[in-house]
Amino acid sequence: VQLQASGGGLVQAGGSLRLSCVASRITFTFSINAMGWYRQAPGKERELVADISTSGNTNYADSVKGRFTISRDNAKKAVYLQMNNLKPEDTAVYSCNKAPLVREWPWGQGTQVTVSS
Repeated sequence: VQLQASGGGLVQAGGSLRLSCVASRITFTFSINAMGWYRQAPGKERELVADISTSGNTNYADSVKGRFTISRDNAKKAVYLQMNNLKPEDTAVYSCNKAPLVREWPWGQGTQVTVSS
């Protein structure tokens, strides 16, 4: 399995970005796994910011609730993260993987999100 995240960039505070993560070299197992978006800022541990179940139920970290929206497209083996009203503290490398991290897939490189104040 390969997880390829994209859509990051440099944005001013208050701006928006839409991240995509596509799984390749995978068959049916994508659709039967809950997925999550994780982020890791320099010097900090990786944290789960949002997850989505196989049926579409979602959960968000308190720090992003009301600003981020996670969605998935099983046909495309993709998971998305719409990020609005971005803040400097959202600056991190964002990656996707199973949620929770049980027999997780190999981590991709992630996509850098940088929010300037």
